[in-house]
Amino acid sequence: MKKNISDKLISWASVLDVNTENQALRTANLPIVEGPVALMADAHYGIGATVGSVIPTKHAIIPSAVGVDIGCGMIAAKLSLTSSELPDNLTDLHNRLRKLIPVGIVNGKNSSVNSPFLKEGLKKLEKMGLPPGLGSSLRSSIQSKIPAQIGTLGSGNHFVEICLDESKNVWLVLHSGSRGIGNILASEHIKIAKKVMKYSDQVLEDPNLAYLLENQPEFQAYINDMLWAQRYAWLNREVMLDNAIFAIKQVLPNTIQVSRINCHHNYAEKEEHFGQEVWITRKGAIKADIQDFGVIPGSMGTSSFIVKGKGELSSYRSASHGAGRRLSRKKAKEQLTVESLKDIMSDKYWDKEMASNLLDEHPDAYKDINEVMADQADLVEIVHELRQIVNLKGT
Repeated sequence: MKKNISDKLISWASVLDVNTENQALRTANLPIVEGPVALMADAHYGIGATVGSVIPTKHAIIPSAVGVDIGCGMIAAKLSLTSSELPDNLTDLHNRLRKLIPVGIVNGKNSSVNSPFLKEGLKKLEKMGLPPGLGSSLRSSIQSKIPAQIGTLGSGNHFVEICLDESKNVWLVLHSGSRGIGNILASEHIKIAKKVMKYSDQVLEDPNLAYLLENQPEFQAYINDMLWAQRYAWLNREVMLDNAIFAIKQVLPNTIQVSRINCHHNYAEKEEHFGQEVWITRKGAIKADIQDFGVIPGSMGTSSFIVKGKGELSSYRSASHGAGRRLSRKKAKEQLTVESLKDIMSDKYWDKEMASNLLDEHPDAYKDINEVMADQADLVEIVHELRQIVNLKGT
């Protein structure tokens, strides 16, 4: 439930440490912030702005608040299958997903190059052109990465899952973003924003909160590249989900898609709130307006949720993007064990042989997703609870 921390900060997180709260207050105190910063139920400490925060800015934007994985988000599809139609052993399906959806760092040839959906995605990508905001030298340096990384998952907390809902219907759920392209673009614009702030003699509590104003040419350059990267991330998820359905159809040829949801949770867009137009940056948050459908994942071994927004005005019509980290990646590797991860995942088909590399994604490194969902009952309605049976992680 909502808690007013100050006139500049409100929170839905029942678990919120002091460092995270203080970080959010630093953002809320910026002169460009128009209205309270809203912390979602999964809020935790990030770089610059808090992960799980919704930030309204007037005539300005904070590149590091959008983050380096511009357009990161979720996509999910309900399929015309029930659990009774799946094979008894899902190893083959897991392997087919891995073959058609490259994971980890992909710099060279895309291994799903023979997919008809990748070919269609490349046609759409060609129409998008190159990122328009930066100089030709940087654009040329990433030109080869743009087609190579479309339809690829990435690493870290990105994943593909086959799940079952409460009626045993089969779902595909996928988490990814704009890949290395978005990272390169964001990192360059964050550097530029810091230089602009330095030249303007403005001192920030945290340099990572450097912002750009609408009357600066650097602002429009960033917006152009940010919007391009958000389109890239959206297309990337579409291509991968099509490939995942293609993989399942190879085993179960009569499979069709019943419905699909695609939503960003690291992005910014211009919206109207409380009678004025502002830039809303959702850093680890989804849009949850009335009738908006979204996907809120837990962690490995836990539930994910298909939700419908309630349009709560004080959250800027937003909700959490997931469970939110409880432990940093470093602390997770120090405090948690491979054995306990294997125990939690024992009834699932997953990359067991890579367990040591996935320790920082251990469910115990995250907040309790059920508690997070209870905290934001006024923001979203749960439509389906999904239980994963196959898990493919970026490693």
